[in-house]
Amino acid sequence: MWLVGHTTSIYVGLLDEGVTVYRPVEAEPEPDGAFRLPLNPPDDETWLFAPRSRVYCEWRDLYDGRVLVADRQAP
Repeated sequence: MWLVGHTTSIYVGLLDEGVTVYRPVEAEPEPDGAFRLPLNPPDDETWLFAPRSRVYCEWRDLYDGRVLVADRQAP
């Protein structure tokens, strides 16, 4: 399980890339199983979820192996 107060690497989908692309980010786990995204994406990227959003993740097999991917917005 993830430690609240620490960060965990998750992947966030990028928009406007022409193909499916994910960016690894350091997100903060929360007690209910959601993750809080970082404050600012790089200037040249648009994330699928807004900065500081709470998201739920699911495990997916990507080019980096089995990773957590931000899947849906959390309340």
